[in-house]
Amino acid sequence: MGVFSALTTAVSGMQAQSYALENISGNIANSRTAGFKRVDTTFSDLVPDSALNRQLSGSVTAYSQATNSIQGDLTATRIDTNAAINGDGFFVVDQRLSGLGSNTQFSNSNLYTRRGDFDFDANGYLVNGAGYYLKGLKIDTVTGQLIGTQPEVLRITKEQFPAKATTSIEYRANIPAKPGTNNANSNPTVAGSELLNPAGFTSNPLSTTEGGTGIVIGSEITSFLNQSIPGGSVTVYDSLGKATSVELRWAKTINASTTPTVDTWNLFVAENTGATGGATAYRNANISVTFGPTGQLTAPATGNITLPTMTIAGTTITGVQVTTGGNGLTQNGDVSGQIDARSIRQDGYTAGTLDRTSVSADGQVIGTFSNGQVVALAQLSVARFNADNALKRLDGGAFEETIESGPPIIGLGTSQLIGGNIEQSNTDIADEFSKMIVTQQAYSANTKVITTAQEMLRDVFSIIR
Repeated sequence: MGVFSALTTAVSGMQAQSYALENISGNIANSRTAGFKRVDTTFSDLVPDSALNRQLSGSVTAYSQATNSIQGDLTATRIDTNAAINGDGFFVVDQRLSGLGSNTQFSNSNLYTRRGDFDFDANGYLVNGAGYYLKGLKIDTVTGQLIGTQPEVLRITKEQFPAKATTSIEYRANIPAKPGTNNANSNPTVAGSELLNPAGFTSNPLSTTEGGTGIVIGSEITSFLNQSIPGGSVTVYDSLGKATSVELRWAKTINASTTPTVDTWNLFVAENTGATGGATAYRNANISVTFGPTGQLTAPATGNITLPTMTIAGTTITGVQVTTGGNGLTQNGDVSGQIDARSIRQDGYTAGTLDRTSVSADGQVIGTFSNGQVVALAQLSVARFNADNALKRLDGGAFEETIESGPPIIGLGTSQLIGGNIEQSNTDIADEFSKMIVTQQAYSANTKVITTAQEMLRDVFSIIR
């Protein structure tokens, strides 16, 4: 029994080492496969039941040991849609069954992969090099909220990003305590020469809160320009994305030394700088802007100035507010006598088309549009498992959930995505060659056992001759 058992044990040893060599071979073959997880081999002894003083070392069998939880090196590809997971987790993907374009049919099953070499196909789907389609949740580009709760195959097309009408102009500036108007510069010793004098205007351009009409007509443009200072200009957009330039001018109407004892200004908007006769050239925002003794804005209390509805160069602007944030507009001394506009920004834009996409660290697909807008288009789904190494391996670096792995936990957790990178194979060639040498020696040792057993049997057969 002993010699024949030795033969059987040696054969099991050869089979186990062959199995190990097969895994080593596969690891080396996939040493350059993106997202590949090497398979190690573990050995387990098989001991027959016997009396305590007759126990045997037994034979051996080999098992695979997954390394799904061991991360490979990250390599930059400079392809924006490529992504690598730095930490725990797997991309959620699906397989195509049939059809093309918008008629593509998918298996509607969640598979998992670390292979992040995703790129757009002709139909706007993000597909990796093994043919798996990336899944996630779409994001409403207006509200920024996720659409739905279950991951679906992402399709991002180059549709137009709609225009947005300007509703707010952020204005941060310092207004000089004494404006350097043409009139003030020409008559520096004349008291009040820096103020807007309504007596010189037929239409009285002061705000309606100050008893004026709030209009500057074409025939009075020169006189108005001599009594006001430029406040900057900004391009605004209507609901169709049509752009027009809004020119702002400021005129001081009251000095603190008079009644009421506050510095008062009016904001004007150019409606038609080429107007003639009685046509409207500049329109007053019709609100008294006042400053306290330390130069702080005191009115309006909110710091916001609503511009009047008007048509500028064929574009109608309405409902636009100049927002100063309260402390963003000040009145301090300035030797230049001109407005120091630190920031003039608005929130509208024209329609645009998708120029490029990228992946952010928190897993969002970010779209950059031709109109300068950068918005989140989708949220990639990343799944984590309590037992990564218990997932079932599939072709193309994909994995399937098993009872042993537990259900997926959707979310990045403490991991992050690195766009423009892919994860390489976690195979170490040097380590695999070392294991190959050990495997070869073990296999040869088992063959030596068989040779020895054969010689012993030959000696037994020789006895009966």
